[in-house]
Amino acid sequence: MPLPTVLMTDVIRSAQQGNAHGGAYLINLESGDFTKVLDWNRVDIEWEGRGMGRGLRGIVFLGDEVWIAASDELFVFDRSFNILRSYKCPALHHCHEITRDDQGRIYLTSTSFDSILRFDPAAERFDAAWYIAPATRTIQGKPATVLAAKAYDPHAERLPPKQDRLHINQVWCTPQGVLFSGLRFKAVCVLNTETAEVRPYAVVPEMTHNCQPHQGRIIYNSTGDDAVVIAGLKGAVIQRMPIPRIDPKTIENPGVPGDYARAGFARGLCVDEPSGTIIAGHSPGSVTAFDLRTGKPARTVTVARDIRNAPHGLEVWPHGDAVP
Repeated sequence: MPLPTVLMTDVIRSAQQGNAHGGAYLINLESGDFTKVLDWNRVDIEWEGRGMGRGLRGIVFLGDEVWIAASDELFVFDRSFNILRSYKCPALHHCHEITRDDQGRIYLTSTSFDSILRFDPAAERFDAAWYIAPATRTIQGKPATVLAAKAYDPHAERLPPKQDRLHINQVWCTPQGVLFSGLRFKAVCVLNTETAEVRPYAVVPEMTHNCQPHQGRIIYNSTGDDAVVIAGLKGAVIQRMPIPRIDPKTIENPGVPGDYARAGFARGLCVDEPSGTIIAGHSPGSVTAFDLRTGKPARTVTVARDIRNAPHGLEVWPHGDAVP
């Protein structure tokens, strides 16, 4: 089976006002060809920090529409990437990943608010939100710190504190509930959206992105370790796939501080079952398809060699659908 075409969004870290600060690319991993389908250059964004308001983030396909999150806005495009409409919400800020459930509702991480938001496309509104925070519970007679959730109205006048304590960066819908994970806690947790109960699902290290279940295991970008990892639910590493390195002599803007942009920074992850590959994004501006059986890289495509180009969202273009 040939390698798929993927849609990748990116954030240009340390970009200056007036410059492009991100976009989206269609990348044919079989041929190595790519097309930049969106060049995102807006002035009404935040220019402080690393990514914050800049760039495009998570991706969801709904029917003939492509839904892509920016930092604080959810955009809807047709398959030719013309903007159809967009939606804002006061509780959405510094969004990272998005996903959908089997009813077509979209879940988004609101990283600044330590929250998970839900958007109902049928009602065209953000209709629910859950604030996640550490809490003390008694477990087997001893106090323990766990994560707990509190439901709230994402349009309320009073919102949770804007603290980014957990850096929630991933959300994933399963029959058991909504999985979420982040940089600053060593677990993938599952949220019951009916009861707001949170329970652990899998053990992962800190500094991860894109944690998601796969065949009874967990896969993730070990961003702090520059690798893609397949692990058991108790944390044991089954397979570790190092991120390929771009020739440093070909990298542009190498002088950007490493805490803002660095080669090998791994973010963006998806699985293509027909080709048997796991596909990861990594800086600068690259995606690599790894063979799921062997862990060997099958193809790397680089769309930009500027060290500031950091992939963000990554999804397989629906098989059988025309590619613009």
